[in-house]
Amino acid sequence: MSSKSIKKGVLLVNLGTPDSPSVSDVRRYLREFLMDERVIDIPFVQRWLLINLIIATFRSPKSAKEYQKLWDERGSPLKYYGEDNTAALQQQLGDAYVVKLAMRYQNPSILLGLEALRSENVSEIIVIPLFPQYASASTGSVVQKVNEIVNKWQVIPTMRFVNKFWDHPGYIEGFVIQAKEMMAKTDYDYFVFSYHGLPERQIIKASSQGYCQINGKCCSNYNAKNQYCYRAQCFQTSELLAKGLSLEKSQYTTTFQSRLGKTPWIQPYTDEVLKELPAQGIKKVLAFSPAFVADCLETTIEVGETFQEEFLESGGEQWDLVPSLNNSQVWVDGLVDMVKIY
Repeated sequence: MSSKSIKKGVLLVNLGTPDSPSVSDVRRYLREFLMDERVIDIPFVQRWLLINLIIATFRSPKSAKEYQKLWDERGSPLKYYGEDNTAALQQQLGDAYVVKLAMRYQNPSILLGLEALRSENVSEIIVIPLFPQYASASTGSVVQKVNEIVNKWQVIPTMRFVNKFWDHPGYIEGFVIQAKEMMAKTDYDYFVFSYHGLPERQIIKASSQGYCQINGKCCSNYNAKNQYCYRAQCFQTSELLAKGLSLEKSQYTTTFQSRLGKTPWIQPYTDEVLKELPAQGIKKVLAFSPAFVADCLETTIEVGETFQEEFLESGGEQWDLVPSLNNSQVWVDGLVDMVKIY
């Protein structure tokens, strides 16, 4: 057999989405997502009771209404942009690769994606969790799930994980290009980089030798000890985006959104920061959601609509959201680079 006929496999993995915006499908999605021990890291019995008796039961009707706003003729943007990326990546990589899409929760599953690559007898599997910044609850969960599956195989091919890419030029440039297009039309006063939040306890668990100070200044000094600190990676991402947009430090801030429950989450909180901006004379804001590479509930609805309403109610005049990378060519080119050399 010629070496040219041996293929490599690529598995793109995003968070997941309900199969539909119906209450039952949203409830099923929330149960699988929130029952992950890396997402809500409390003892199993407590987690089961919390998710199945409280959160999934009472939150799913409200979340279903939000998903209905997000859904369009193609379905869930997070899923169909993933399908677009998969097709474009397959075309650019050619016949030497087999590219599949999977979701950590719901469909298409990681199991089906891996089995499809296994059936092609690939020599290597390159897994790209589509989370720019590493966190145990996102990338870590994907790595664990993949390993649980392939560890049962008789033949395990070479495995490679791209476990963070917040500093990749394709990722940074994708957001910069879209932001510049919007900046050419509006003279914004300020820029907000809003990332998905995490409970403080998860930051502590990931800390190397007790280095992390939770919400301290340690995150501004990126080094070997905090290279996997989610908060530190977010601050570094903001710096690279600001550099690409020629922003001064006084022109932007890094914040965190989507907290759940009463336990402390990493700060500053986006919803609290945005309400203070108008009183400082900041009336026009351009917001980013750089923890996501595809439009989803947390970007389009939370940052693009809910935060916009809160900002305007607080005295602001304009709040715009930079779209996610979605199916942009610069992002696809970045994925090609990650597969080949990154």
